[in-house]
Amino acid sequence: MNHHILPVTAFQQNCTVFWCERTRRAAIIDPGGEAARILALIADLNLQPEHLLLTHGHLDHVGASVALATAWGLPITGPHCDDAFLFQTLTVQSQMFGFPPVADFMPTRWVQPGEIITFGDEQLDVLHCPGHTPGHVVFVNHAAQLAQVGDVLFRGAIGRTDLPRGNHAHLLASIHQRLLPLGDEMRFIPGHGAPSTIGHERLTNPFIISTS
Repeated sequence: MNHHILPVTAFQQNCTVFWCERTRRAAIIDPGGEAARILALIADLNLQPEHLLLTHGHLDHVGASVALATAWGLPITGPHCDDAFLFQTLTVQSQMFGFPPVADFMPTRWVQPGEIITFGDEQLDVLHCPGHTPGHVVFVNHAAQLAQVGDVLFRGAIGRTDLPRGNHAHLLASIHQRLLPLGDEMRFIPGHGAPSTIGHERLTNPFIISTS
């Protein structure tokens, strides 16, 4: 599996593209904004979009979803249904953060823990990792040892829990019970900032060390 990271919006959110080398079929994860740039990237890479996947319902992760779904004729998939309330407040979120207006919408379908999403020869396992938001999910490709973890874990930090329905205890439980067991070799792409590995964070991330 190959991948590309495209930071979008003023929040520099990591819109991530995973694709199958043989078939060029692709999954686009968290298209947070700047739809034209994402469309151009997919065309430049000569990919066939098959999935639009969302880790959670914050505006900077979902802002271009409807535009891309319309352009490609794709459903919008994810996150877990516990984030439904966030999709009902996207217009308000736009105003709060000074983003171009994004209308409220609902994903075509929610994902379930343990679900497997396929594209070409590749597959992504869905992990429910609440805490940053109650319906946050993570997408894991075990064969490539690569995950998109959204705003659960970062290089040297963890996700915020001071936003509506965030829960610090749930976030730590998600990290310790679902992410750390993926193994030290697992690479991950966070929702913002530089990639890292589970092993590096296990040894150096102060938020993980202090709760181990």
